Amino acid sequence: MGNPQSVLIVDDEPNILLSLQFLMKKTGYDVRTAKDGEEALAEISRAAPDLVLLDVMMPKIDGFSVCERIRSNPEWKNIRIIMLTARGRDIERDKGLALGADDYITKPFSTQDTIARVEAVLARSRNGEAL
Repeated sequence: MGNPQSVLIVDDEPNILLSLQFLMKKTGYDVRTAKDGEEALAEISRAAPDLVLLDVMMPKIDGFSVCERIRSNPEWKNIRIIMLTARGRDIERDKGLALGADDYITKPFSTQDTIARVEAVLARSRNGEAL
């Protein structure tokens, strides 16, 4: 296979950012991070990742707004989005999916579940399935 697929992790909690970064690198992805929505959009503009792990609750621009902006830009139509949401916040999950997120992961997350979900969403993307 060619280059590793790229993942942008967006979360304002440093420990979550670090653990996800470690996990994704160990799994073989090319990883970048951003600590808020503004930084995330700047990173995506610089080079679109294959997938964004996107926290809902963040300062400046929240995850929902970032998701909306990604989905409203035709150049970014191939970017996959997995929202990170606190356990039990079903309304956040539903809103994220309605805005075009491909999947969601609840915090605290299990490493196996996270890897499985990322791989499943990227596999769908490789197989050319529509959003």
